[in-house]
Amino acid sequence: MSEQYDYQVLYIGAGHGTFDGAIPLAASGCKVAIVESGLVGGTCPNRGCNAKITLDEPVKVMREVERLNDVLNGKVELNWTGNVEHKQQVIDSLPSMISGLMDSVGIDVIKGYATFKDSHTVIVNDQEITADKIVISTGLRPHRLDVPGEDLTHDSEDFMNLKSLPRDIVIIGSGYIGMEFATIANAAGSKVTVMLHSDKALRRFHQPFVEKVIADMTKRGVKFIYNAKVAGFSNNGSNISVQYGDSEELTTDWVLDATGRIPNTENMNLEKIGVEYNERGIVINDHLQTTVDNIYASGDVIDSDQPKLTPTAIFESMYLMKLFSGKTTDAINFPVVPSVVFTSPRIAEAGVSIEDAEKAGLSVTNSDLSQDWYYQVDKETLAESKQVHDKDGRLVGITEMSDHADDVINSLLPIIELKLDPEEIGRIVSLFPSIGSAAFGRI
Repeated sequence: MSEQYDYQVLYIGAGHGTFDGAIPLAASGCKVAIVESGLVGGTCPNRGCNAKITLDEPVKVMREVERLNDVLNGKVELNWTGNVEHKQQVIDSLPSMISGLMDSVGIDVIKGYATFKDSHTVIVNDQEITADKIVISTGLRPHRLDVPGEDLTHDSEDFMNLKSLPRDIVIIGSGYIGMEFATIANAAGSKVTVMLHSDKALRRFHQPFVEKVIADMTKRGVKFIYNAKVAGFSNNGSNISVQYGDSEELTTDWVLDATGRIPNTENMNLEKIGVEYNERGIVINDHLQTTVDNIYASGDVIDSDQPKLTPTAIFESMYLMKLFSGKTTDAINFPVVPSVVFTSPRIAEAGVSIEDAEKAGLSVTNSDLSQDWYYQVDKETLAESKQVHDKDGRLVGITEMSDHADDVINSLLPIIELKLDPEEIGRIVSLFPSIGSAAFGRI
């Protein structure tokens, strides 16, 4: 590093795309700083994954109690206020914990917004800060509909901070956030309507499984309006009117705009310094390098075919640590990145999708897991798995719908990533009885 710079590496944003790699990078002796305007940790620890899964846990328990109603006596109800308080107890300490790790290795955390002056200089709170390399890891923010009355709607963070749950909720959007929050709100007692942009929900997931989840949610009282074409919102006394379709209207207590997330690329002067970006995010090459050679990007803010998920951001952050510390000069080589939607039941997948497998003529086998003895322990009836094998018989993909789906995918992921053959798989002895053993038993 030239002595003309304040830091060797400066990160903009303090989420998983930064801190997982920045901490070991600083520990190796690199002089590192992080600019962050909000809570350290970014979306996932503070208003995303960690909060969501905490709010969902009682729903998972309720479903199991429901299935075992002839074994367990008594009625279980979800205390929404207690659930939100518990969520806050879980996540409140995370920013200070992450900050403590940063402090322990000498990372300077600078509070504020960064704007580029040139390719090596950013301005934060009217102060110029220079660095040899700069990493943009500013993540995503909620998309908002561009229709009249949008200011009457709320985002995912608002939902997770509700002190009391509205009696009637309309959710605009049927991606991860829309479907997960519809599941939680319905279980907590709200009347829920989900309004879809098209005729499909969770479009990236295996649709036969999605349709079964929707059928179950419908049976539980969730209403789905397809091709809704939401036109606007207006006050209707103490309620909100939603205008949609062909001059149709419905009234609700509260509206969640879950129409997606968009990259935080504005107000940084990226155009001025020549960093190229588009509506999908910042353009990068196979070394996560932007169109300016000393500026990199990681996490959800980049334009990438990889899923915009926490594990992806962590992997990218760790890759940049290795690149900056000289441990590699290779292009980033992504592993198999799994994905899951935390509906009830969950849908999780890894590797080759069922749709791509069928197009490629690969072997797809189906398992009715409701007939598997381990899934019968808690009486799962909505449980199904599809496995994809290549011409050599190796497992290359799996998609599962069940309350155990996330754990199953984690158990089988090494088989796909490491391309294990049957003999190598046979060397793996799982705990018994366990979901891992049940999963390995059908491979």
